[in-house]
Amino acid sequence: MSNEPLVLGIETSCDETAVGIVRGRTLLANVISSSVEEHARFGGVVPEIASRAHLEAMEAILHQALNEAKISLTDIDAVAVTAGPGLVGALLVGVASASGLALGLGKPIYGVNHLAAHVSVDLLAHTQEVKPTIALLVSGGHSSLLQVDDITSSVTKLGESMDDAAGEAFDKIARVMGLGFPGGPAIDRDARSGNKTAIDFPRGLTQSSDWETRPFDFSFSGLKTAVARYLEATPNYARADVSASFQEAIVDVLMQKAIRACASTGIDSLVIAGGVAANSRLRTLAQERCDKAKISLRIPEPALCTDNGAMVACLGSLMVSAGRAPSPVGIEAQSSMSVTTVSVA
Repeated sequence: MSNEPLVLGIETSCDETAVGIVRGRTLLANVISSSVEEHARFGGVVPEIASRAHLEAMEAILHQALNEAKISLTDIDAVAVTAGPGLVGALLVGVASASGLALGLGKPIYGVNHLAAHVSVDLLAHTQEVKPTIALLVSGGHSSLLQVDDITSSVTKLGESMDDAAGEAFDKIARVMGLGFPGGPAIDRDARSGNKTAIDFPRGLTQSSDWETRPFDFSFSGLKTAVARYLEATPNYARADVSASFQEAIVDVLMQKAIRACASTGIDSLVIAGGVAANSRLRTLAQERCDKAKISLRIPEPALCTDNGAMVACLGSLMVSAGRAPSPVGIEAQSSMSVTTVSVA
C-alpha cells in the first residue's frame, strides 16, 4: 500500500446515498444521490423509503464515482463506510455493500462514525492538520461540541443538544411556515430578505445558571415553541422577519457556546461541520466572532457540509495513514453509535 492510500467511502446514514473516493487527502470523486424529494411530501425522512432508495441507487453511483476518479475497483486500498449513527435500515444498506466489496476485493474495511467523518472532511481542503481543535457539529440529527485531539482515535464530547438538534428545529419551523422540506436551506433563503432583530426569540441554555451547569449543551425546543406561539398569535406575520429572527437565535447560541468552549479549554481553533454548517448566516457570524476572539476558524465548503461519501473516504484514509486497525469482517450497523467512538474496533 502506498503512502497515499486510495480509499472508497460509502455513506447511507439518512436520505443521501453517497460514494466518495480519495487518495490520501485528495478528493477524486464525490457522487451523491438524494431521495429528499421522495420524503418532502411527508415533511421529513421516512426510513423505509430511504432504505429502498439506497438499494436502488447504490450500484449506479458506485460506477459513477469510479468513472470520475478514473480508477477501477481493484485499485482500491481500503473501503470505508458509515457504521453509525443513523437510521438502522439505511445504515444496513451501506454496511452490507461495503462489506461485500471489501470481502470480494480482499481489502480492509473501516466502519467509521458519521459524525467524526463530518469533522474530518475539513482536511480535504487544508494541508495543515489542527490538533487539538474544538469542533461544533450541527446537523439534522445532532448538535454537539467536541474536543478533537486526534480525529482517528480521540474525540471527547463537551456538550450536546438536550432535545431537538438545530437541523430538526429548522425543519419543524419551516414546515409550520409552509416553506417545505428540508427546512434549513429554505429558512436560510427566506431570511436574506428579513430583519434578524425584528423579533427577540429566546436563546436556550444561556442564562447564568445554565452557564454554570450546562455550559456546552444546547436546547432548541423552547425556541421552537416560542416561534410557533408567535405565529399563532400573529396572523399577519412577516415571514422573512420570522425566518431571520429564528435563524439568528439558533446561530447566536451555537457561536456563544463554541467560543466559550474554546476559551474554557484554551484551544484557539474551531472547526464547524455538519449540514447546518452550510447556513450562510452561521458562516458569517462564526467568522466575525472567531476573528474577535482570535480563534482560527475552518468550515468545509458547503457541498461537503451535507452528508457525502467524501467525508467517509477521508476519515478512512486518515485511519489507514495513522496505522489504525481495520474493523472486523461482519461489522454491524450501530444506529446510536456514540460520537466518541470513531470507528468499529
